[in-house]
Amino acid sequence: MRVFTTTLILATVAAAAVSLGAEGQEGFRFKSGVDLVNVTATVTNENGRFVSGLQREDFSVYEDGRRQEVSHFSSDRVPVSLGIILDASGSMTSDKMSAARAAIDRLIYDLLDKDDELFFVEFATRASITQGWTKDRALISKAVKNVDAIGATAIYDAVATAIPVAQSGTNRKKALLVISDGNDTNSSTGPGELRQRIRESDVLVYALGIDGTPSRRFSPVSPPVQIPSPIPFPFPGGRRPQPRFPPIGGGSGGGTWTSAPGDRVNADALRLITDDTGGRTEIVRGSDGLGPATARIADELSKQYYLGYISTTERDGKWHAIRVEVRDRRLTVRARRGYTAS
Repeated sequence: MRVFTTTLILATVAAAAVSLGAEGQEGFRFKSGVDLVNVTATVTNENGRFVSGLQREDFSVYEDGRRQEVSHFSSDRVPVSLGIILDASGSMTSDKMSAARAAIDRLIYDLLDKDDELFFVEFATRASITQGWTKDRALISKAVKNVDAIGATAIYDAVATAIPVAQSGTNRKKALLVISDGNDTNSSTGPGELRQRIRESDVLVYALGIDGTPSRRFSPVSPPVQIPSPIPFPFPGGRRPQPRFPPIGGGSGGGTWTSAPGDRVNADALRLITDDTGGRTEIVRGSDGLGPATARIADELSKQYYLGYISTTERDGKWHAIRVEVRDRRLTVRARRGYTAS
């Protein structure tokens, strides 16, 4: 599996010189008249292993096809402001919910850093923030244990609810992790509207889809299927394709709105949420794969590069594409596809 993550932070202030200043929880400090675009990138080799030790000169960043000068660079692990979004609909059987609780507990107690802050959202027919920002792991664990699986599935409403909360996080890196076993059935927020909100934020979105109907081609102990982008649909176990959902605002991302009665996980719908941000969707076959998949995402969040460049793009409300490359063409990078200059 080859992955590359990127998160973008667009910051604007008011006078004209850039200071390379302090790097830390508040991010790169700078003075202004300019826009500083931060891109978080994950680099992997041919075996899917994270690659460390790269330097600024190993990267090239392009905005709308024009190469940008990388003015800021860091490979240090920084704290993350992470929102965890858990499906509490009726389809989340006891074994799935038990696996989700165990995976989240391991994530917050063993895999994240003590300086990472968290909040928790559960969703079924409606989305609810049941624990706000905290570094107290016990509060998150308690909120997760109190989830009752009942009702429909409003995944888009849940992500739409979580985005502004994630944006308010105190750490430079802001992310969401969505855990769900089904398709959206009850949101008032449409996928196009949600995608636009995500594009206007600097939040990195990950999704773990639990496929409860393993096929003979995939045993419960097989490695989970990670959905790269782009990928043809249907994936194994899927149903007939539906009409393609159109791209928004000229971005490089698209998405196939694919679902049919009986489908448990809509991978394309999840990709519509994750891919523009530089996050990713991973489908696990059965609840046994949820713990390892969560651990992979935690590992990824801890092994990312930060690239900053000064953009002269006007705040025109349009989508501006970002592309990141590395000098060694054998390596794979995944980065945010762009940002809305609003």
